[in-house]
Parts: sequence; structure tokens; C-alpha cells
Amino acid sequence: MKKILLVLGFLALFNPLKVLAASDTVDDQANLLSPEERTELSKQADAINQKIKGQVFILTTNTNTEEPREFANTQLKARVGKDNNGALLLLDMNQREIYLSTSGNMIDYVTDKRRDRLLDDVEAAMKDGNYYQASADYLSNAKDFVDDGVPSGSYRIDEKTGKVTYYKSITPLEFTIGLIVAAVAAIGFFISVRLRYQLKTGTYRYPYRQNAQLDLIERQDQLVNSFVTTRRIPKPSNNGGGGGGSTTNSSGGGTFGGGGRSF
Repeated sequence: MKKILLVLGFLALFNPLKVLAASDTVDDQANLLSPEERTELSKQADAINQKIKGQVFILTTNTNTEEPREFANTQLKARVGKDNNGALLLLDMNQREIYLSTSGNMIDYVTDKRRDRLLDDVEAAMKDGNYYQASADYLSNAKDFVDDGVPSGSYRIDEKTGKVTYYKSITPLEFTIGLIVAAVAAIGFFISVRLRYQLKTGTYRYPYRQNAQLDLIERQDQLVNSFVTTRRIPKPSNNGGGGGGSTTNSSGGGTFGGGGRSF
């Protein structure tokens, strides 16, 4: 009997944790979604979370008075930490604003072009009053972006300084070629050394005292002057395909991507 009560106690202890995890993924403060819809959206988010090694969130509110970008960035940072992997979709019913905040690797997955495509779908659903569809479109687009991977030639653009940082990833083909080249070089080096030093132990000693020579030269370098050249790199156009950049900002404390619009 005691064992049965112990098992029931453990079940009662861990069940609330699952409920809290689901409610944390979909924080529906504006009560736009049914309990069933929140559960379904949480399941969809789980698949993305596993791939990005982070978390994606949906936050609805009808009381926020802060600037949507800063509010969304702050909320995302509070959930995943500074510059860790994650994304948060804010549905601000009070200000009639949509805002997508991204952090960590989600900045690179969701380039500006991809962000605009995602917001197009979310905006259309919000204007129709279909809040579940808006949330589902956000998750389905995010999943597609993660599945497709970071676009080749992608980069980050700091909106304040204009600094461009390129993203470099090693493709499977590049990794395989590099591994083969490294293996060949290592084998060649081993064979070369073995052929050059095939001497029996103890039969030969190199006369290093007679053949060694050491020349020390004193040299002094004095720094006369230094120059730093900077230039602002303009934000590339959103037209055209391939690659793409992610505009970043530091609103909310950290580095964030994303964007928003009214509905």
C-alpha cells in the first residue's frame, strides 16, 4: 500500500510540471486561444525547440503599453537568457501590433526576407481575426526555415553601426574533402619522417655541440603612429534571391533580430 501511495505521489508531483511547460510556450494573456489550441501549438513548438536547441514562444497581451519591439525582446531574453537560441511572436491587441523577436541561431534562420514572409501570413490571419491560424502560421514558417537551414551567403547587419558579419557554415562535402586532405597529409608526413629517421637506436649520435650555431641580434621596434579606417555599409536591398541578411538590434539588452507591423 505504501508503494502505491509513493507512486501516486510522484505522478502528482510531475504532472504540474508538464502543464507549466505548455503554458510557458503559449502565454495567452489576452485569452485569444482555447485550451485545446494552446496545447496543439505547444506540441508544434516542441519539434522546433529540439532542432534549434532553444525555445520558441507565443505571447498575447491586451494590456501592454511599452514599445512592442523592446517589450518582445525583453520577454524573449527573460525566457531564454541573453543571446541564447529562441524566438517570440508578440500579438499585441492593445496596440494592434505584431512583433517577432529572434535571438541566438534563430537570427540566422529567420533572415529579413524570411521574416517578411512569416509576417505576411501572420498579418493576414490577424486581420481575419483567426488568432490560432496566425500562431500556427508563425510556427509552421519557423519550422520550414529551420528545416531549410541557414541560407548560404547569409549575414547579420547591425542597424545602428551598419557592421556586417557574415555567417560561414561548413557543408558536408567541404567537411569530407577537408577530412580526406588532412588524412593524406598526416599519412604523408608520417611516412616521410619514418624514411628519414630509420636509424638503429644507440648507433648514432648527432654532434650538436660542434654543428650548432646561435646568433643573437638585438632589435627594437618603435610604434610611430596607427590609423583606423571605418565606413558605413548600407543595408542591402531585399530584392532578389539567395542568401539574405538579418538586421539586428540591441533594444532590450542583447542582440536580437526580427521585426513587426500593424494589423
